[in-house]
Amino acid sequence: MPAIQCELGADGVLLATMDLAGKPMNIIDAEMAEALAALVERLETDAAVKGLILTSGKADFFAGADVDHLWGITTAQQAFDESMRFKGFLRRIERCGKPVVAAIHGRCLGGGLEIALACHHRIVLDDGAARLGLPEVKLGLLPGGGGTQRLPRLVGMQQALQWMAEGTEVKAAQALASGLVHALATSRDEMLAQARAWIAANPKPVQPWDAPKFRYPGGDSRSPAAVQMLAIAPSIASAKSFGNYPALTHIMSSVFEGGLVDFDAALAIESRYFAACVVSPESRNLIGTLWYQLGAIKKGASRPAAPPPSTVRRLGILGAGMMGAGIAYVSARAGIEVVLLDTSQSNAEKGMAYSQGLLDKAVKRGRRTPAQRDALLARITPTTDYAALQGCELVIEAVFEDRAVKAEVTRLAEAQLAPGAVFASNTSTLPITGLAEASVRPASFIGLHFFSPVDKMPLVEIIVGARTSDETLAKGFDFVRQIGQTPIVVNDSRGFYTSRVFATYVMEGLAMLKEGVHPRSIEVAGLQAGMPMPPLALQDEVSLSLGVHVADQTRKDLAAEGKPYVAHPGEGVLRQLCEIGRVGKKAGKGFYDWPAEGEPGEKRLWPGLGGLFPVKPEQPDQRELIDRLLYAQANEAARCLQEGVLRSVADGDVGSILGWGFAPFLGGALQFVNHVGPARFVERCRELAARYGARFEPAANVVALAEQGGRFEQGGPTPV
Repeated sequence: MPAIQCELGADGVLLATMDLAGKPMNIIDAEMAEALAALVERLETDAAVKGLILTSGKADFFAGADVDHLWGITTAQQAFDESMRFKGFLRRIERCGKPVVAAIHGRCLGGGLEIALACHHRIVLDDGAARLGLPEVKLGLLPGGGGTQRLPRLVGMQQALQWMAEGTEVKAAQALASGLVHALATSRDEMLAQARAWIAANPKPVQPWDAPKFRYPGGDSRSPAAVQMLAIAPSIASAKSFGNYPALTHIMSSVFEGGLVDFDAALAIESRYFAACVVSPESRNLIGTLWYQLGAIKKGASRPAAPPPSTVRRLGILGAGMMGAGIAYVSARAGIEVVLLDTSQSNAEKGMAYSQGLLDKAVKRGRRTPAQRDALLARITPTTDYAALQGCELVIEAVFEDRAVKAEVTRLAEAQLAPGAVFASNTSTLPITGLAEASVRPASFIGLHFFSPVDKMPLVEIIVGARTSDETLAKGFDFVRQIGQTPIVVNDSRGFYTSRVFATYVMEGLAMLKEGVHPRSIEVAGLQAGMPMPPLALQDEVSLSLGVHVADQTRKDLAAEGKPYVAHPGEGVLRQLCEIGRVGKKAGKGFYDWPAEGEPGEKRLWPGLGGLFPVKPEQPDQRELIDRLLYAQANEAARCLQEGVLRSVADGDVGSILGWGFAPFLGGALQFVNHVGPARFVERCRELAARYGARFEPAANVVALAEQGGRFEQGGPTPV
């Protein structure tokens, strides 16, 4: 089948339906580009064609560029030429002298929206599914098909910059109100009827920017309002990104410079900035991890192939605290019947109230109807009765991090389960193999480590115990995908992967504090490194007392195994603050003084830190602090791969970004080694080890890569 099917009506209107064979979405690949070029040729030369309606035969209008093709671009000149070639085709649509209407339904993103913007009129099917946007920044890119020039000329510079910098996907009503589209329709037939009527009424359309008296909405780059906005925009962007995402600066530069010249010159300016983005290491890192590696995981790369697909219809959750309540919400949202069990009915109902609160907010904001809220809540049953677990295909315990408590609920729950049911622990640190000793069927025992808050954190770390079967792993993997979250699979180990490596980030920050580094410098270094939160504030969020509890449990476990315990230099800092009652955000005091919940004000570093940990007169270079925070994480991630805790590089990279927020622009904790280069990574680790201790000695597998000239796998359609 051709990528575009055409039907010429008696009215001279050509209905062109884009439907790329063998692909779930329309993308700009070689086949589609050839079909679009042929379509424009017919539009320009066929006198029988009076106008064109461009629509889609897929569930969505258009997904955007072919990432495989972008990945294959290796030079800036190649990127520039490709961008200008695409724009030349779009300019032919605009200047063909015949009316062209985009009839849009579903998602219309990236290059797909740029095609629609080149059409003279845009109509959107308002059925709740429509989303329009230019999300290229999420892959370290900018719109390379004229998006940075057409969008500001339609909706104004400020709105366009905000949408492109954030990768916003706009709903139908907002698209209409902003001027992004011209009309909405309630059905496909109405949309096509509107399109035909507009074509009949506008036989000789001209794009706004091609009209002699065109003016930007709100003013161009010379206008006082735009000058004021553009004067502060770079500072705002820098405060959020610390210069780690060059695409943000390139988007602003493209919009600003394009607003000083004529439209065709502006398109060439955009292509230069697009080329700079395509060949940037930041874009390569983002695409390699958040497109290829993440895509492979979502398609089941980490799942055993043999077991058949499974679904959970009835789920049991033991413990209705924050974690249990969050798991209940995302599971009920996915249509699963949930039994939420706790030691008292009031605790169980309190856990259910968490879902009620989230849903009430969604109703207030118009994202759900009261009927949808009530239907979701009806799927959650709060109880204290273990007999209610009968019929559950999966039970997840989310009780306190104590082996005895977990063992007791395991025995009580398993007594009610059918032979094929799976039991999972939501532990964040305790080895699964040890917890499975309380189970009468350890082959059906697995770890499902959720992150808080569950409804916002996309990752679930699946932990495979020594006796966990492939069937159990497959069921756990399928459940995580069923609730719309991303699974990574790791082998059992103390702290697993995410908790183990995450701890190196916060503990290194505490070690710096102990050494006399100014706490503000530590916090800024965390943000400059690209982490979402600085280490001291993050430790407050997760609780200092929890850190002490984990350390004590680890020390006890290792002693029982006859193994030595090596305390991290930052551990003493945790104990010092806990001894004086500064245990974290929940207590309102830790490294920071926190305002009480609901009270105005912001957290502030506790002035008393200087008394406990005097700031030394000579402070280290900020780059040194950033390197310590990043290298500590990447080196530990490499050790996890070396030891077989990690099963793949993709699990390590995706898990680091989605699990604790490792700097996305670096591509993940393992990709950071590639970003630096294994040889330089080893050299820098040894420099840090000489100054700060053996924890920085480079992992053996990275040393091997450095000696062999290799790299960790990156992702992509072919090895890189």
